[in-house]
Amino acid sequence: MIKAVSRGLAALLVSCACVAQGAAPGLTPEELKAREIFQRVIAFKTSVGLGQVPAMANYLAAEFRAGGFPEADIHVLPLGETASLVVRYRGDGSRGKPILLMAHMDVVTAKREDWQRDPFTLVEENGYFYGRGTYDVKNGVTCLSAAFLRLKAEGFVPSRDLIIMFTGDEETTGYTTQELVHNHRELIDADFALNSDAGGGTLDEATGRPVYYAVETAEKTFADYELTVRNPGGHSARPRADNAIYELADALEKLQAYRFPVMWDDTTLGFFRGTAALKSGDLGAALTSFSRNPHDEKAAAVLSANPAYVGRIRTTCVPTLLRGGHADNALPQSATVTVNCRIFPGVDPKVVQTTLQGIVGPRVEVAAIGPISWSEASPLREDVLSAITRAVHARHPGIPVIPSQSSGASDSVFTRPVGVPSYGASESFIKDSDDFSHGLDERLPVQSFYDGLDYWHVLLKDLAGPPP
Repeated sequence: MIKAVSRGLAALLVSCACVAQGAAPGLTPEELKAREIFQRVIAFKTSVGLGQVPAMANYLAAEFRAGGFPEADIHVLPLGETASLVVRYRGDGSRGKPILLMAHMDVVTAKREDWQRDPFTLVEENGYFYGRGTYDVKNGVTCLSAAFLRLKAEGFVPSRDLIIMFTGDEETTGYTTQELVHNHRELIDADFALNSDAGGGTLDEATGRPVYYAVETAEKTFADYELTVRNPGGHSARPRADNAIYELADALEKLQAYRFPVMWDDTTLGFFRGTAALKSGDLGAALTSFSRNPHDEKAAAVLSANPAYVGRIRTTCVPTLLRGGHADNALPQSATVTVNCRIFPGVDPKVVQTTLQGIVGPRVEVAAIGPISWSEASPLREDVLSAITRAVHARHPGIPVIPSQSSGASDSVFTRPVGVPSYGASESFIKDSDDFSHGLDERLPVQSFYDGLDYWHVLLKDLAGPPP
């Protein structure tokens, strides 16, 4: 064992001899290695259509091989222009089924002419790392990879298998994740999953101090529906009352006036309890009241009037795309609107489709666009939440750690329905005003990155250390 540990540490030190460009002095060998990986993965242009995800997957696979992981436990799985990467860190099995650790290698498109800096070059400046993916979510890819390499170099033997799952198209189709959960389940089957692409810590806007940490235990379902009115049409010089565009406009007015019912679950109530004291005025009072009595209609009205909270207590559906007609001198033969819905966890999208049909009436066709993946919220498991709390408090003692529901979606939307409870457990702390994911000049606080390395080291040793 001593020889194995020495070889692992030697490999790590040798790999760090080539210090990452621009790295600050005083970093540990583990931090230098992580920064080197971060710099390399940011440089891969892994947005859709560029075909560089497989190259990034192969680069990371080589790092795992060099770090001592057997070839049989490293799987690069191509799929079209993209790929996924699965790496298993074998344990002794004394604590049961594996833990799945998730992130995605692809990023949203970034155009050099729009950015102040090259989006595919890691830049450290003014206390931030800049680059596409620094926050969404090549930081997670890097921190999880670095955690595996560090633990392997230390000679750590997990008490259960740890499995990295890096997907290649989370920002677009999610096909790599669906391929894994449906056709390669044996590679990624687990007791539960920790997803670095969700959850995380919030920093105070004025002081930069940690305010709270959110564990994402539920995601709303993303669903698109098309509402279409059809008509025989005719010459525009001979208008009729049954104009397709007018009828669609009438249907949209009905949708605008409708409110889906107020809903809640353990995650909702836990989040409101945990954040009520952080908000002042009517909002803070409403959070407190709703968490105590979710039947409080006055509190629900206050939350529904706030765009940041309405999605936490009900399904929402809004029109996003509109098209109709075929010529400027002809009555429209059809008019169609795309309605995007964010559906409360656990609600069947077919029920929402039926509700929409009832709202707009029988003359409007309502059709779902594509298959829709949906799931219940993950249970608030004491073992998972306690371990995450300990890992967060190792760096930020005493801050609230609370469950949270996301109105967006991640790869967890595919793992939860197949029986793998999934928890957003990002290592990152950031101000709301610094969140430029999917936008220009994406960035991450430098300190957040290095703190994240320790976070995963502590968390994985806690969850996969010797049985309690």
